[in-house]
Amino acid sequence: MLEPDGEVDADARWMRVALEAARAAATERNEVPIGACVVSLAGELLAVAGNRTRTDCDPTAHAEIIALRAAARRIENYRLAGAVVYSTIEPCAMCAGALVQARVRRLVYGARDERAGAVESIFRICDASSLNHRMELTAGVLEAECRELMQAFFRARREK
Repeated sequence: MLEPDGEVDADARWMRVALEAARAAATERNEVPIGACVVSLAGELLAVAGNRTRTDCDPTAHAEIIALRAAARRIENYRLAGAVVYSTIEPCAMCAGALVQARVRRLVYGARDERAGAVESIFRICDASSLNHRMELTAGVLEAECRELMQAFFRARREK
């Protein structure tokens, strides 16, 4: 298990991986710049993804869902017990529900989503006592960078 300072460094390191996936989603596919990655308890990168909803014509192709699917295939188990998911933005209701179903140990996200966040902002799906699984939550990792990436994307779209 990581020491507290080691955990903070690891969180920033993995959030940078998610940020790169978010940037690629925006620049390569004109997708909303959200990225996610799944890391095993041993610190191995299992999957990384950016949004693909427009590219795949799939409303479920959020970065978190794509990363969870890829990680589950990689370990050949739909349960990702012990895994940590890093997301640049607070997950929506669909993604938060998928994190619960996957039995993720911990969620780390960058910026809050005041309009659709289902982890802390609007709903509390990931630690709801009525559900059969709850996970550790860490918010605000590289928050300013994650928020600015989203704001710049939407600012550029409004200017067109």
